[in-house]
Amino acid sequence: MSALGDLGEFIREQRRNAQISLRQLAQLAGVSNPYLSQIERGLRKPSAEVLQQIGNALRISTPVMYLRAGLLEVVESGGVLAAIAADDDLNDRQKQVLVEIYETFRRENAGARPTSTDQSATQSATQNTSGATSADHPAKES
Repeated sequence: MSALGDLGEFIREQRRNAQISLRQLAQLAGVSNPYLSQIERGLRKPSAEVLQQIGNALRISTPVMYLRAGLLEVVESGGVLAAIAADDDLNDRQKQVLVEIYETFRRENAGARPTSTDQSATQSATQNTSGATSADHPAKES
């Protein structure tokens, strides 16, 4: 199957998994019904913007859509997203979920990055508690 056919099949599968009709997806993505049908059948190659709109409507991350369309290359050492996309042991839905979880963690961590002094204190506290024994913390008597 061609790359366009693969992309179209992926979009169709995701649409069916989401249990929405072709017309509903076209409306949500802001594209015409015939155009979306042609994309699903592998007859048309959507632009990056249309891929993003379809991805948003299906709740699929933009990088996953771009990887599927061949707009992003999978490189051997291309990081987590590339590794997920390249893993043949995962199905499309599993890849999508992993990417969403990964991106959620990254967004959360970006907003809560500790300063270098916070990191030192955390490492110190971790070392202190991880080296503790039961003798260091005797049980309280009632």
